[in-house]
Amino acid sequence: MRGMQASMNGRPPIPWLRKHGFAVRLARCFVVVTLATILANPFAHSEYEITTNVIWVTNGIMLAYLLLAPRWHWLAYLSVGLAAMLAGNAVIAGRFLMTDLVGNGLNICEVLIGALLLRRRSAELPRFTQSGYLLRFLCFAVLAAPLAAGSGSALYAFFSLHAAPGHTILLWVVSDGMGTIVATPAIVALFLTRSRNSIDWQHYWIYPAILVGVTIGACAKAAFPLVFLIFPLLVLILLRLGLRWSTMALLYFAVAFDLLTLKGLGPFAAFAVFKSVDPVVLLEFFVVAGMIVLYSVSVVLEQEKTTERKLQKIVAQHALVTENSRDVIVLADFHGNRSYVSPAVQDLLGWSAEEVVNQGSYMLIHPDDLLKAQAAVRQLFSGAEGLLLESRIRKKNGEYIWIEASLRTVRHPTTGAPTGILNMVRDISERKQAEQKLQEAYKAVETLAITDALTGLANRRQFDLCITNEWRRGLRDRNPLAMLLIDVDLFKSYNDTYGHVRGDSCLKQIAEAALDVVARPGDLVARFGGEEFAVILPNTGCEGALQVANDICDGVRRRNLEHSTNPLGVLTISVGCASMVPSLGQQAINLIELADEALYTAKRNGRNQVCVGNAMASSAAAAPAVELSELSIAKSA
Repeated sequence: MRGMQASMNGRPPIPWLRKHGFAVRLARCFVVVTLATILANPFAHSEYEITTNVIWVTNGIMLAYLLLAPRWHWLAYLSVGLAAMLAGNAVIAGRFLMTDLVGNGLNICEVLIGALLLRRRSAELPRFTQSGYLLRFLCFAVLAAPLAAGSGSALYAFFSLHAAPGHTILLWVVSDGMGTIVATPAIVALFLTRSRNSIDWQHYWIYPAILVGVTIGACAKAAFPLVFLIFPLLVLILLRLGLRWSTMALLYFAVAFDLLTLKGLGPFAAFAVFKSVDPVVLLEFFVVAGMIVLYSVSVVLEQEKTTERKLQKIVAQHALVTENSRDVIVLADFHGNRSYVSPAVQDLLGWSAEEVVNQGSYMLIHPDDLLKAQAAVRQLFSGAEGLLLESRIRKKNGEYIWIEASLRTVRHPTTGAPTGILNMVRDISERKQAEQKLQEAYKAVETLAITDALTGLANRRQFDLCITNEWRRGLRDRNPLAMLLIDVDLFKSYNDTYGHVRGDSCLKQIAEAALDVVARPGDLVARFGGEEFAVILPNTGCEGALQVANDICDGVRRRNLEHSTNPLGVLTISVGCASMVPSLGQQAINLIELADEALYTAKRNGRNQVCVGNAMASSAAAAPAVELSELSIAKSA
């Protein structure tokens, strides 16, 4: 009854009313039930000899109180309701009758049965706009509870008054069921309303006026067809003012025509005179039809409102996601015409959503990525469900940034045919920069892994990889492969005389001299180990390799590096030269061994010279090096 506890004008309740609110509600229940009992009974004995009221609304009012009140208050409400019914009957009859006690006791039992069957949990409130609850209400409160109480009344009437049980049960179920089906929803809706000012009666005063006018017009005996104007009027009130006022209007019609019919007046009594039809039956059909119309329309309206609320929730969630997502959401067809772009595009590109929608399909994509984007769209149109596309896209200031587009095919909900593309775009510029730095770092590490730290030449690892690849290429192409193996003459004594720092500088000078000569892209100069160097010369025969070796020796001598322990007084090198045409049954190691043998031959022959060990020309002699005197003369010149 929390809705009943609040002030009806929307203001906070008065302190004493808050303190004694339960007592006030009990008193109000007593007054309402008493008045309902009095209004329902004055024409119990009319000219039509109806022994039971056509519409008994008192039980419906009591049921509304129980459906809204906590269960621990039910005993108090039932006690007050019983007292109010007895008081109403006493006012009408002027005395207290035992029949009244039995009948009203059965009324209280009926209300309690209906409340127990309807209210499974104490916190559950009535929901007459839901089809499931409405069906339970009709089965339990309108049929089952009156049938149980009517059976008790039939037993009492049979033993005390010798009345027919079937007729008694029928009258009880019809009168109480009609009263409950009209009164309970109206009272519940009225009590759940927290403010009387929820309806702007300055704009809706016309509906009560029409209500009164239709009632007056329908009461004329010759104007029975006017009764049917009540149904569209009830629907109109339902649509404009809600269920509570439409049920109140139907309750007003039911009570008014009930009183008139019992008195022999009104359209139902007039129609019965001509057609010999019981006016009670006509009134019952009228009330049932009215409630069916109201309940049916209200259920449909509630379903529509539920659907509308779900749609509004979906729209709100969609707006929440799209407006707060850092990713840009784009809807477009397969021709690139965009129908929706989320507001996040403003932060990403600087363009407004409207500007992007009006731009061409591929206007913002970098020209180098255009073909890739078009190919992705063709894949989606051909049946692909989704794919990822990385491309560059132009900002409003002309700058290009990297984006990742997650593309998904949008299909028709009925046919399943592809109709467009859902594109989720995010900025990956930072990731691309990180990837680029990682790639550069990887290349740097890879370079370090294959580069000699001292000389900057290829190291032994790179040498092994290169000679293996070149051997395979020579084996395939049947081209010769040459190799030079270089060793610094008397390098240990050089280190002992001048120290390791100058020894390292000496090695760098030799590496530079070799690089000055070996200039072809496919050639490789590597540090073989210690003071030894190696040169790989693809597609080079013996004569070409010998020429390169002599040029390297000349380059070293021209640098005129002092070496006091060398008989010539300057630093010299010895070179072993070898050239082979790779063939099956041989390996690259054979070429290395041949060059190594040639190097040792040069060492044994006195150093400072080039020796050739060629598998194709094994008779080639060692080529003597240029004498120091000749170099001196050249320098003097």
